[in-house]
Amino acid sequence: MMQASGKLLELDKISMHFGGVKAIDSLSFELEQGEILGIIGPNGAGKTTVLNVLTGVYIPTAGSIRYKNSVINKMPPHEIINHGIARTFQNIRVFSSMNVEENVKVGFVGHTDYNLADMFVGSKNKVNSEQEIGLQAKALLEQVGLDKKAKQPASSLSYGEQRRLEIARALACKPEILLLDEPAAGMNPNEIDSLNEMILLVKDKFNLSIILIEHQMRLIMGICSRILVMNFGKPLACGSPKEIRNNREVLEAYLGKAFEHEKSR
Repeated sequence: MMQASGKLLELDKISMHFGGVKAIDSLSFELEQGEILGIIGPNGAGKTTVLNVLTGVYIPTAGSIRYKNSVINKMPPHEIINHGIARTFQNIRVFSSMNVEENVKVGFVGHTDYNLADMFVGSKNKVNSEQEIGLQAKALLEQVGLDKKAKQPASSLSYGEQRRLEIARALACKPEILLLDEPAAGMNPNEIDSLNEMILLVKDKFNLSIILIEHQMRLIMGICSRILVMNFGKPLACGSPKEIRNNREVLEAYLGKAFEHEKSR
């Protein structure tokens, strides 16, 4: 059984084709309970497509995805979220017309304790539930360092703060698996170090398993227990940060330039 072996998520020979383009080509990997798995690779390697397949945005052309004891690769996105998989996006997607706290409250949809009748009559159950959601939203904002900006418009946040807000909203979905798509994009080294600490903090507090897609080697090498390297939709290598650093194929295909960039900063 998957749970007995520690495997929380398992992708078995997943392919995703768009016409003649093979965005993912027979990809297999596993996510262990409690680990942070990094996925790296050049632009166009298929990394974000993997997250889109995991969250039901795409139904894979072939292969299967098992999450605990369920096959999920044909589930719609809302069912996958309710099963316990949530994500952030490569392009920031905050609701700019809402304030920061309201953005987080959106993530609690599907976890409310009141029904349609309660909504129309404004029952005590609805009021109590909304008060509890408000308290939980504030607690999540405190975890990501945005509690003092709860009532500010989401659009007033800096780029890095909006990234943190997206993580808080994903946590509101009460996931077991958190998928992060380039959360450090556009951040400076100090911001990346702060993000590193925050991810580790929420991982431990909420007992999360995490898949992290990132180009910032400073974050990937500092936070991941294993790293999967993709190239042209296929796995190029998978191993510990040390193993990936010393893999000649990976260095030639990708990491050499990334590391040289890091050294020059």
